[in-house]
Amino acid sequence: TIGAFEFAADVHIIKLKLESEGIAVFLKDENIVNTDPAISHAIGGVKLQVYSKDREKAMAIYDSIRSYAKDNKGQLITCPNCKAKRSEIFYARKGLFHKLFPFLEPRKYRCLQCQMITKPS
Repeated sequence: TIGAFEFAADVHIIKLKLESEGIAVFLKDENIVNTDPAISHAIGGVKLQVYSKDREKAMAIYDSIRSYAKDNKGQLITCPNCKAKRSEIFYARKGLFHKLFPFLEPRKYRCLQCQMITKPS
């Protein structure tokens, strides 16, 4: 799994780009989210999956076109460690409660450059 998306429509753009580069793509839970979009957060959204042999190439393509997390003012989140502006929303989903209800977990951000996880300020 290289990414998870709230709506199936969001993942299809990336799916098409990866397939155009010769990478096989699988969408886990797409039909469930299409049937009832209200439960997308509860199941962790639509998961974009590739074969492990294609993971590095797929991640490089995905990183080149993805959108990054923004604060309430619309500014990109800056990593306090490496100062990169390439962060994404991150949910650890540790413990049974947060695995069942990930939308109740406090929001955090993961820097895609140094992998540091931070809480919003």
